[in-house]
Amino acid sequence: MGTFTIDNQTMHFVDRGEGPVLVFGHSYLWDSAMWAPQVEALSQHYRCIVPDFWAHGLSDAPPAKTRSLRDYADDILALMDHLQIETFSVIGLSVGGMWGAELVLKAPARVQSLVLMDTFIGYEPEVARDKYFGMLDSITELQFVPEPLLDVIPPMFFSRNVKETNPELFAQFRQRLTELKGQKAVDMAAMGRMVFGRRDTFDDVEQLTLPTLVMVGAEDGPRPPLESQLMHDAIDGSQYTVIPAAGHISNLEQPDLVTARLTAFLAEALS
Repeated sequence: MGTFTIDNQTMHFVDRGEGPVLVFGHSYLWDSAMWAPQVEALSQHYRCIVPDFWAHGLSDAPPAKTRSLRDYADDILALMDHLQIETFSVIGLSVGGMWGAELVLKAPARVQSLVLMDTFIGYEPEVARDKYFGMLDSITELQFVPEPLLDVIPPMFFSRNVKETNPELFAQFRQRLTELKGQKAVDMAAMGRMVFGRRDTFDDVEQLTLPTLVMVGAEDGPRPPLESQLMHDAIDGSQYTVIPAAGHISNLEQPDLVTARLTAFLAEALS
């Protein structure tokens, strides 16, 4: 792990491999380890950089100036400057895709290709946003994830049969939520409000003119395939892939399929 400090707040990141640079963004409530299967394979040919989102993994709470995903895109650009990396590709799942799109809009000349996985760059639909904010309010007040939410949140991230097909993955995620306590829980909830209260980046979608791959799990509940289809239709020249038997964390439910698709896309996009 490497570290990078902004206004006394420390960001941790994985930096592995050599070659063209890939910057990965993980899902809300996860961390850089989520990308381990893809980094294991892709780092044979690329330099893979995977930051822990603020208040996730080993990263501190965000600096005071980071109040939106647009601000977080600035933080990642500052990390790239710190590492003396001029150009790179972005592979973002869920919130990783949301800030990834913001980063492209801020620095289009620096981003060579973009992968949007199980994400949506429009605003959060009002009903879903209100539901999520209610969950976040509860976590903030209690400073831990209460038992009723431990029964609600984990299934949202996976396909319907995950308890049978990958019980260990499901159990590990649920256990991590039980360990989320105190100020870490408060800080992570605050980042959730940043995610679900994001702006509508669709206003600028015509500016996404770089090679783009949109991928989504066929059984993704929070970010259903319809949203990915909408992004694919709006982003000129983009490619679109639906991953069978996968939910929101599609790269861990179908790691081989996702890695193969990323490998093929990057070979084409960066040739």
